[in-house]
Amino acid sequence: MTDLNEIEAVAGAVVQAGGAELRQRYRDGDNDGNYSTYDVKAAADEAAEEKMLPVVRRAFPDHAVFAEEAGTFAGSAPYRWIIDPLDGTNNFAAGLPTFASSVAVLQDEEPMLAALHQPATGETYLARRGAGVRYEDQQVTAESDIDVEAATVATIVGRDVPRDSDLARQADGIQAAVDETVKRVIDSWAPTVHSGLFSRGQLQGLVQFHPDEEEQTVTELLATEAGASTRRDGPLYIAACDDETLTALWQATSDVR
Repeated sequence: MTDLNEIEAVAGAVVQAGGAELRQRYRDGDNDGNYSTYDVKAAADEAAEEKMLPVVRRAFPDHAVFAEEAGTFAGSAPYRWIIDPLDGTNNFAAGLPTFASSVAVLQDEEPMLAALHQPATGETYLARRGAGVRYEDQQVTAESDIDVEAATVATIVGRDVPRDSDLARQADGIQAAVDETVKRVIDSWAPTVHSGLFSRGQLQGLVQFHPDEEEQTVTELLATEAGASTRRDGPLYIAACDDETLTALWQATSDVR
């Protein structure tokens, strides 16, 4: 059986390796890539993954891996890694420092561990099932004493939502409903970054709609292990700093669900 402490150590090394590549390219102003109406695929995505993937493959050659750029690698062990080399590609390409490298590890398809590193600020988070969330090696929680009316909430949608007119209308309705309930809504283009902020009480809520797998596992594990109040209805997932905030967000979106 693979030692979970070893997996944790490797996960930390993986996001640091990807982050180092991104940090250098960000400082060099490297925003080469393919730009479309809905998304950006930067050269930095592939470059960071090329630093991250070999670390996992060398340490655990029998683990399955899904890498955003390279695809799927089969494995015989009960573990599967999900590598997101650059969460927040649009931000990176625009010169905004809100982006991260992240990995998630599942055991028998159950989220077990997540790590993310923000290269521009040097911040690192690690969530481990049953062990909570560490931010810069300090245990943190999603607790906040900010009232619902003064709360800041991040909304997260998957990459395919804007391409589907029905899903896009639903997402717009959800965001509008949340906007009427709290002080500020952040339309997140870097879900793992905002989930990290939520896990240490800097944001008071997360609202996810049809999230992408490489981000969903990280964001939901951070929320759960940070002690957040959570609720799900199919593709809609809401996490909040306390039950009162969760109830308010759930009720606000009831007509849209």
